[in-house]
Amino acid sequence: MAAEILYPPKQRQPEIHPTAVISPAAKIGHDVFIGAFVCIGENSIVGDRTQIRAGAKIGDNVRIGSDCVIHPNVFLEDSVTIGNGVILHAGVVIGADGFGYVRGEMGYHKFPQIGTVVIEDDVELGANTCVDRGALGRTRIGRGTKIDNMVHVGHNCDIGERVVIAAQTGISGSVIIEDDCVIGGQVGFGDHIRVLSGAIIGSKAGILPGKIVRPGVWWGIPIQPLDEYKRLNAHISRLPYVRQELKELTERVRTLEAQLSSGEE
Repeated sequence: MAAEILYPPKQRQPEIHPTAVISPAAKIGHDVFIGAFVCIGENSIVGDRTQIRAGAKIGDNVRIGSDCVIHPNVFLEDSVTIGNGVILHAGVVIGADGFGYVRGEMGYHKFPQIGTVVIEDDVELGANTCVDRGALGRTRIGRGTKIDNMVHVGHNCDIGERVVIAAQTGISGSVIIEDDCVIGGQVGFGDHIRVLSGAIIGSKAGILPGKIVRPGVWWGIPIQPLDEYKRLNAHISRLPYVRQELKELTERVRTLEAQLSSGEE
């Protein structure tokens, strides 16, 4: 694209800032930039030409591929895997514990979250987006997927390749979104939903747990095919007029009943 040629992304000369804290057991590739106050844990690997900017925290046993850009204050928790060419914007958190609790006599007990997260090549995650680690297995985001700001991906989700998800969407645990789907902003997913390849879900839609969303355009709460949603909206917009007509008809019926009663007497 012309814009990419005219406005190339900012490149940083390879360096390791003196305030960075890097475990001696970590492996740092060639031509890497590591900014101020970065922390890199034990046995983590950073690929060639990757940039890790100020204040980012990389846990233990993390794998980061080549040509990635990790923006300020990103947290990569232990044992997550990041592919090549990945961009993580400021405040992204990958690998925090999933929301897993078991009800007991004394309240809720935490179910150990011992899984991992795999982010494949060429994924971009917007600012303050969170991807929880799997409870036992993995949470995955497929190659080429782009996710906007402030999106939450719950534990054990599997998001396919080339998926686009707009801001403030919340995805509950164990949701599967297949390849080439488009998800609008502020969509709410219940758990164990499967979105089939090619589905498009409009903004502010709500999807009930366990539902299968087939290819096509969907909207509304709960979601329905777009044509049905538009027809329903058209009817809803007429509700004030229907209410007024109903009031008028009710008054006319009362008047007629009163007249009939008077006639009978």
